[in-house]
Amino acid sequence: MNETNEITGDSTTGGVPATRTPATGVKARRAAGRTAAAVAVLVAAQMAAGTVAEAAAAPASAQAVAAAGKASTGATAPVRITEGQVAEAAPGGAILYPSVTSCLTVTVRLRDGGLVGAHASLFQVPGEYRSDRILSELKRAVGGRPVRAVEVRGAVGAWDPGYFVKAIESYGDGEAVPFPESPDPGGIAEAVGKGLGQPRALVTVEDVPDGDQTVR
Repeated sequence: MNETNEITGDSTTGGVPATRTPATGVKARRAAGRTAAAVAVLVAAQMAAGTVAEAAAAPASAQAVAAAGKASTGATAPVRITEGQVAEAAPGGAILYPSVTSCLTVTVRLRDGGLVGAHASLFQVPGEYRSDRILSELKRAVGGRPVRAVEVRGAVGAWDPGYFVKAIESYGDGEAVPFPESPDPGGIAEAVGKGLGQPRALVTVEDVPDGDQTVR
């Protein structure tokens, strides 16, 4: 059963505190050690199955940044961003990241009220961006527009900050893939800030339970 995390405002000192509303009856995320162990098992399975691949060309689904449109009812429909994708919601819009489990979401809040987001996956989804390319695509989508805050949420304990620099798929036979021994929110914030070319002080990192994330 998935949990829905509703996130409003921003987490900067001068903004509205970030909040999330978990669904009732949903268990909290497993301990960081168990998460890291599960990641190790997944990596081993990927290697054994021979599914490790070289980086693909830029995915067509992420080459154009989408703006939030209007639903048939006239209400603004959230922009849906699945694993490995980057997209944008216009000012006043929202972003929906569905089924965030072992992933991290990175949401850039623009000063004009718009949102630009990326759904980073531990393992590359065919045709989408892998973890060591998604920040550069997010940076490209933001362009030179002023940024108010950068919010990272998801399975913090499952991520080594180095995955944003060298994806798990990049490691060949015999190479040791780094696994997080404990959550490293500071390291993740540093990696995200550097990848986006934004000050570290603008980046916040939060571990949240598995489930959908809606950012407004």
